[in-house]
Amino acid sequence: MPTPYAESRPLPPYNALFAVDAKDFTGLPALQHGPVSQLIPELVDQALERSGLHELRDSKRFPANTGDGVVFGFDPALLPFVLWPFLGVLDDILGAYNNQCVGPRIRLRASVHVGPLPETDGPGDGNGTARNDAHRLLDSRPVKAILAAASDQVTHLAAIISQRVYEDVVLGAYTGLHPDRCVEVPATVEGKIFSQRAWLYVPSPSGNLIQAGVQSGEEFSTTTDASAGQEQAPPSEPVTRYSGNTQHVGEGAAVMGNIGRDFTYTGGSTSYRGTNQHWGSGDNVAGDKQAGGGGGHR
Repeated sequence: MPTPYAESRPLPPYNALFAVDAKDFTGLPALQHGPVSQLIPELVDQALERSGLHELRDSKRFPANTGDGVVFGFDPALLPFVLWPFLGVLDDILGAYNNQCVGPRIRLRASVHVGPLPETDGPGDGNGTARNDAHRLLDSRPVKAILAAASDQVTHLAAIISQRVYEDVVLGAYTGLHPDRCVEVPATVEGKIFSQRAWLYVPSPSGNLIQAGVQSGEEFSTTTDASAGQEQAPPSEPVTRYSGNTQHVGEGAAVMGNIGRDFTYTGGSTSYRGTNQHWGSGDNVAGDKQAGGGGGHR
């Protein structure tokens, strides 16, 4: 067992990672688990084929079927093409399948990440922090919430892209995926010590996702799918809007940074609807939020 920090060692090669899993897989009858488990990698391979990624389809690194999905590594040079057009093509293939299927509909969450992972033709290949993070991103609250809130007739795929991939590939303009198609989110997983900045991409937004500003060029609203069906505030009431890293506050308090324990503001009535939202540099949090060290009450 290697001892951390005892000596320097060569860094494992960087591998890109793609992972998907199916929404509501555990709710399916046991009889359908096997067929759906086999179907998902077939649909992914169809999308790789149609996207022209024949090399990736035939040279997956340390691939694994997770039961409700698949995960595999690949050459990071192909990341731009996985983000665009592959994710959109996969969404189209899922839609075509769901429109004609007689069995359960297949709707997927996907994560895209990159990092150093061992690749030595041994049993530990592909295991490391980067792979763990790819699965945490896949299980994070924002991507689950966005897929649950979207129309199952239109939105078949929701993807979450790690900050590292976003910076290197999207902001680097190496891909056809424009930054305005992505929404920044705080990726957290219930019951896990995990928190990362990440980016959501929904190839086919629907319903309240469009109203919430998932589409390019729209201002992000604090009203999301989590509050669908709730009564909306009259236009005359002060509202708080989020755009990028700027908050426009009609009445109330703008908080940029960490909140420790309770937050109390005395003034006009201001209500915030929705849970676990992040637009730009602030969080709209239902309940208490604790981040970093302690601080004074505000």
